[in-house]
Amino acid sequence: MKICVVGTGYVGLVTGVCFAEKGHEVRCMDIDEERVAKLKRGESPIYEPGLGELLRANLEAGRLGFSSSMKEAIEGARLCFIAVGTPPAGDGKADLAQVLAAADEIAEHIGPECRIVVKSTVPVGTGTLLCRRIRRHLSERGLKNIDLEIISNPEFLKEGMAVRDCLHPERVVVGASSDAARSLMRELYSSFVPEEKILMMDPASAEITKYAANAMLAARISFMNEIAQLCDKVGADVLSVKEGIASDRRIGKYFLNAGCGYGGSCFPKDVEALCCIGESQGLDMTLASAVAKVNRKQKERLHMMMRARFGSDMEGVCAAVMGLAFKPGTDDMREAPSLTLIRGLVNDGAKVRAYDPVAEGAARRLLPASVRFAGNLRELLEGADCAVVVTEWPEFGEIDWEAAGAAMRRKIVFDGRNLCDPEKMKALGFEYYCIGRNMLP
Repeated sequence: MKICVVGTGYVGLVTGVCFAEKGHEVRCMDIDEERVAKLKRGESPIYEPGLGELLRANLEAGRLGFSSSMKEAIEGARLCFIAVGTPPAGDGKADLAQVLAAADEIAEHIGPECRIVVKSTVPVGTGTLLCRRIRRHLSERGLKNIDLEIISNPEFLKEGMAVRDCLHPERVVVGASSDAARSLMRELYSSFVPEEKILMMDPASAEITKYAANAMLAARISFMNEIAQLCDKVGADVLSVKEGIASDRRIGKYFLNAGCGYGGSCFPKDVEALCCIGESQGLDMTLASAVAKVNRKQKERLHMMMRARFGSDMEGVCAAVMGLAFKPGTDDMREAPSLTLIRGLVNDGAKVRAYDPVAEGAARRLLPASVRFAGNLRELLEGADCAVVVTEWPEFGEIDWEAAGAAMRRKIVFDGRNLCDPEKMKALGFEYYCIGRNMLP
């Protein structure tokens, strides 16, 4: 099947590459000509395990191409996916500017055999809005008989595992109104999942499903972070609590890790957008609003712990920040807890040194100029007054803390991801601060 994918950001690029890997003929379109040129050379602009290899393999096989011309990319396509960004606007609502711009350009070149699929995360009713907008353009072109339908097909990719999630999804959600559209989407995904995992529903339900899924996962994280605060107050260990509730099959073990807050491209903006969607319908989204509020407070937790130890004037304190990306396996810095922490430390006069295996380039564009970057953990910890674990990269769990402590000026660790064993850290002579484990020195 010939497919056009509009947008080569995280979702669009992974989707396009994986469609090509399944044997489809894919053309990805982006208005960023420099980005397109890079992709044509087989260079991925984002870090995602396995993506670069598949990108180059499918380019070489001729199944995948890139263009800055919509006319060229959409020609002959049976499906055109909109996979552009929907960042939060100033009021928390999803900003649809890129989606609307993509729809306008698609309308200028779409043929009668092509159906439009929205992969971007959009508020309920966006499909209806786009349908009216595109019909207006088609009417101006003199094309009044095109069977126009906007299909909703939200993505559920986890950064760091996106290629695997795309090639082997747990489910595929499709919001479509006609049998023809449903049949076409079943044909597309038949090589990805068994038919029973292709969940057909109306477009509004599909649009809500993406927000509801992310809000539910975010709620689990925020709930455990509140439980962690309670554990610190009453002398309990949040890891024991997690084990106790995760063994209940109705709950399970995922998204129950207490820490310094969630970030990324989805949870923060989607929870806020869900609140806005509810408010637009006259609903007080009490739980979703609380989830977002808990997370905002939790992202300040490490900074507050450090202030309690060093005071609000941290002049002369050298803080070694371990991890910058919002999670391991990605270079995504959107809403990363490290940003909140580092900006707070710099404002308090601390000397900040940071290290991340892949996110340094993205971080440099977002952090104050005074932040210094280390090339490895040894360089990061040398002479530091404290180490601050922010992202749970696997290599951070394998540190020889005895050697690290010998290199540090003061043996103090603030563990925002509960990676270390508190008793072992104390036995090595560290002041060790963690979240929800009642392990204050």
